[in-house]
Amino acid sequence: MRTTKSTVTFHDRFILNRDVGELPAGSYDIEVDEEEILTMDRTGYRRVAAYFYVQAAGSMRTLIIDPVDLESALERDRTTSGQPGATGTPKAARPATLAPDGAFP
Repeated sequence: MRTTKSTVTFHDRFILNRDVGELPAGSYDIEVDEEEILTMDRTGYRRVAAYFYVQAAGSMRTLIIDPVDLESALERDRTTSGQPGATGTPKAARPATLAPDGAFP
């Protein structure tokens, strides 16, 4: 098991999914837990959990989210903010598109 910690920045208000509702623009910490998948010719990782941390009014809320929802929200932010360099997770920590089984290609 490995955990990747990073920060995502939204330039406009955004919605992660319909369960969470709208969140304000800003930077948010995230953690992604992945389990190792060993095969004969390579090693991969499959996401097993993603956590999104929301600070508001002196409290911290931890949301368990679907990584696909996060990627979609970041893409919408890049499109609507008009900033081609709108930031998500750093490239090294930002996962590629997942395979249907949730594993990294």
